[in-house]
Amino acid sequence: MNLLNLGCGSAFHKDWINLDFVSNSDAVQAHNLLEGIPFEHNSMDAVYHSHVLEHFSKVDGYKFIQECYRVLKPQGVIRIAVPDLEIIAREYLKNLEQALSGNEEAKNNYRWIVLELFDQMIRNKSGGNMKSYLYQETIPNESYVFERIGMEGKKIRRLFLKSQQTTTNTETKKASFFKRIKHKSKNVFNLGRINQSSSKLSKSEKSALEIGRFRLKGEIHQWMYDRYSLSEILKTVGFENIKISTAFDSTIPNWEKFELDVIQGEIRKPDSLFIEAQKL
Repeated sequence: MNLLNLGCGSAFHKDWINLDFVSNSDAVQAHNLLEGIPFEHNSMDAVYHSHVLEHFSKVDGYKFIQECYRVLKPQGVIRIAVPDLEIIAREYLKNLEQALSGNEEAKNNYRWIVLELFDQMIRNKSGGNMKSYLYQETIPNESYVFERIGMEGKKIRRLFLKSQQTTTNTETKKASFFKRIKHKSKNVFNLGRINQSSSKLSKSEKSALEIGRFRLKGEIHQWMYDRYSLSEILKTVGFENIKISTAFDSTIPNWEKFELDVIQGEIRKPDSLFIEAQKL
């Protein structure tokens, strides 16, 4: 079978064709997905991407789904994981109501879920306020945060705590670590070179240039999806048999052995909406 994993980052399997903007493994091919998917029509049995689609603009995201449809064989399956806007919104409203009633736990959860909703869309520096939250000396609602963001959040926290055990280069290590592990699809977008000499710019112009450079690198989210909006896009493109799935279940044969959404029994990105559809 021809199995295609797009924007894979570090989540790939040797039995799949794995694409990412930068290759960090012999099993991963380097490719800019804004330039389309570099395979023939009707050539893939399955296409998978996790937490990639939201990094495209709404227009480019639609084109990307069209490309996924193009390369799939008839009867082929697409599997998508994205942050689930509906669940985030429900968590926001739940914690808002409880925080207003004086619930201290809900107040902390409210602070986090607001970051989860907005921070990765509005941040102007890598990691944004979510990084600052994870880098607190003590996270007041640690279990809630890790329940929301899963393994990657735990990894960020572990490395931060480890860095605190040394007295040298702590800040450099924190910044370097987060740069390495920030969202896997950050390099979907090719910034290119800006030839304007920064020495000729004012302080505010330099700041604007840095913000622009950052926001074009692909770390930020440019759109969000729920089960309705993503289903409608799939339907419009031509997909059928659209269904909401889980991290554990898939119509892709032997899904569990690939450990793309679940690693050793733990969901990699528990804040996800998982959806599958078929090209007939």
